[in-house]
Amino acid sequence: MADRPVSSEKDNWLLTVNNLSCGYGEVPVVKDVSFSLGQGDIGCLLGPSGCGKSTILRALAGFLPISTGEIRLESATISLPGRTMTPEKRRIGMVFQDYALFPHLTIADNIGFGLRHQSKADRIQKVAGLLELVHLQDLANQYPHELSGGQQQRVALARALAPEPTLILLDEPFSNLDTDLRRRLSLDVRDILKTLGISAILVTHDQQEAFAMCDQVAVLKDGQVQQWDVPYNLYHEPTNRFVAGFVGQGGFIPGTALGPDTIESELGVIRGNRTYNWSSGTLVDILIRPDDIVHDPESNLRPKVIEKTFAGTSTLYRFKLSEETEFEALFRSHLDFYLGEHVPIRVEAEHLIAFARSH
Repeated sequence: MADRPVSSEKDNWLLTVNNLSCGYGEVPVVKDVSFSLGQGDIGCLLGPSGCGKSTILRALAGFLPISTGEIRLESATISLPGRTMTPEKRRIGMVFQDYALFPHLTIADNIGFGLRHQSKADRIQKVAGLLELVHLQDLANQYPHELSGGQQQRVALARALAPEPTLILLDEPFSNLDTDLRRRLSLDVRDILKTLGISAILVTHDQQEAFAMCDQVAVLKDGQVQQWDVPYNLYHEPTNRFVAGFVGQGGFIPGTALGPDTIESELGVIRGNRTYNWSSGTLVDILIRPDDIVHDPESNLRPKVIEKTFAGTSTLYRFKLSEETEFEALFRSHLDFYLGEHVPIRVEAEHLIAFARSH
């Protein structure tokens, strides 16, 4: 067990994970994972249940040894196979899903728990500043059970920030909250981290949360990173079919390649910004997003409405053109079509995403 960092060449990354593999006993969970996070950036591990998100987080925190690769923080190696710096020496803060607050301590004492080495005056000043930062300055003498879930999560964040960590790890911190509160709180937490310039890694399965809060996102499947990128690129420039289907809404329709950037389909000839190494005639599947479909009264393409979901400012429609071709479209809500109606539409898919058909 190594408690002292192993020096490595200085680079511009705060956190670097190289070829990381780890698991539990003889069972591998994470395989050959690599990514880097810059100072002040918020990263995300996003994926379905069982994909390895929390396992990576445990390895970053020092709770789990690694079998291959390395983890570096501020250019110092903190994990190697057989050499793991203990969690308390990593200067990494952790915010848990269940808050993990001490029920017998006041809010102020919970936040100041990791500051016992400081003088009483310094501790009081630091706690007061953090209470104000998370907007709980009037609740210092309350106990956790007297607070709402959102307030308890703010306390957990303040407690993690108190020792001034280099990195904060957030393990599905908003999953116990209702939808509206988790959205507001995730943005509040982002603002707090950005104000302090503290880097963070968020684990979540909620794409909207990941995209709203994080600068870069890793999409994981079966313990491997499929793509580490900014949210815009994950949506518009996915590297493989899994990322394309997992991120955002949308579905695939069949098509035939006419050239490197042109595809013929039942929705017409679609030309996009990508070029592919297909020969003419290659059978492909085209990803159609709801925002790729535009209402066009002049169009002769008129698929039938088979589902509609009203969402206030917009309505999500599901259209059917044939047995093989169904897709969704998102229109402003004043465009109100009924089930069974044939609606004139056209495709505006500047970011053409398609994959050669595997069957």
